[in-house]
Amino acid sequence: MPIDAATALAAEPRSGEISWTPKDVLLYHLGIGAGLPATDPDELRYTLESRLHVLPSFATVAGSGAPGVISGLSMPGVEVDLARVLHGGQSLTVHRAIPAEGRATATSRVAAVYDKGKAAVLVLRTEVADTDGPLWTNDAQIYVRGEGGWGGDRGPATRLDPPAGPPDRTLERTVREDQALLYRLCGDWNPLHADPDFAKTAGFDRPILHGLCTYGMTLKAAVDTLLGGEVSRVRAYATRFAGVVYPGETLRIRLWKEAGGVVRAEVSAVERGDAPVLADTVVRHS
Repeated sequence: MPIDAATALAAEPRSGEISWTPKDVLLYHLGIGAGLPATDPDELRYTLESRLHVLPSFATVAGSGAPGVISGLSMPGVEVDLARVLHGGQSLTVHRAIPAEGRATATSRVAAVYDKGKAAVLVLRTEVADTDGPLWTNDAQIYVRGEGGWGGDRGPATRLDPPAGPPDRTLERTVREDQALLYRLCGDWNPLHADPDFAKTAGFDRPILHGLCTYGMTLKAAVDTLLGGEVSRVRAYATRFAGVVYPGETLRIRLWKEAGGVVRAEVSAVERGDAPVLADTVVRHS
């Protein structure tokens, strides 16, 4: 079996130094669609270095591009075909505000391996800290088709009940035709998002948008509309990737503000009959 759960879980964590600059933050914000309209003061906080605020989802690409995802697939005990890999979900815990420029240590490991029968799910955890202490923790849930069935732990149930009542806000965001090509410059070079031939090998008609791009677009929508544009209020953010997005499509983002510092979100693709894209999506905030 290409995935040896015992070996993967017992492997020593990998640590390395990462760094980022305001240029990296600006590129990430542009990659998730910030800057429209270009002179809007609310957008300039994402696109102008003199007033730069860092959206917390930048943590998914800071320093090494999609930390814990592509690199995690080369951990001991893990040997998989990239064409069988899908990003199943992502969770982020922010321990304090992310600076616009920084240097830190990122430590990655396989935190869990689950047997879903027809697939395996790897939980790849990356913990990042600088000299002042912890900055953030990323958990990437990686779905590997055809690698389950060894009788292992199926893992916890993660599905949530639907939000109650009508959404507080419903927004539509257009995904540019070139958005995946721009977003991949943040460091996720998986050819699934750029190479038509590779996308067909993986079972898709054409290249798909990075799930983490949709993830960032959705957090930005929640921060801008329900959190007063204050990125520092975000404490945690989690989602399940329920379907693909193709460049050129329109995202419909529904947001619910709940008690206890919670925003719920559901995201769908308008042109495909509101096909689900993100589900079980929760932003926890102060």
